[in-house]
Amino acid sequence: MRIRRAALPALAGAVALTGAVLSTPAEAAGGVVIRHVWFDSPGSDNGSNASLNGEWVEIKNTSSASISLKGWILKDVANHKYTFANLKIGAGKTMKIRTGKGTDSAATKFQKRGAYVWNNTTDTAILTRANGSKVDDCKWTTSDPSDKYC
Repeated sequence: MRIRRAALPALAGAVALTGAVLSTPAEAAGGVVIRHVWFDSPGSDNGSNASLNGEWVEIKNTSSASISLKGWILKDVANHKYTFANLKIGAGKTMKIRTGKGTDSAATKFQKRGAYVWNNTTDTAILTRANGSKVDDCKWTTSDPSDKYC
């Protein structure tokens, strides 16, 4: 499990009264987190739109209220950026951001790229607010398996 250092001071000395188990400090605080990255699309990397859409990042709103993503950015270490439009992610909902082209829905957004973003061996998915402050990140350093739960 990845430890989010920024959230630890807020949770120091906290006692779970309800018996609920939260997987990360960020989930305890509520907010948007990177939940899952599929960084190596299935099959050969042939550059087709289907192959491009085989790589994606899933974010989750762990709070009990919807959160505006207007101007937020999802990027990799090479600074390939996807900027969220004026939209919200509902309370407890997940959203996949796929690399290729497609029709956006509430649950899936498309970067509309013609090339891969996520490196298969090592990379970091970084989610920032419109003001540039980091919300969350997820790093991997292996090509096996081809996905990473954060």
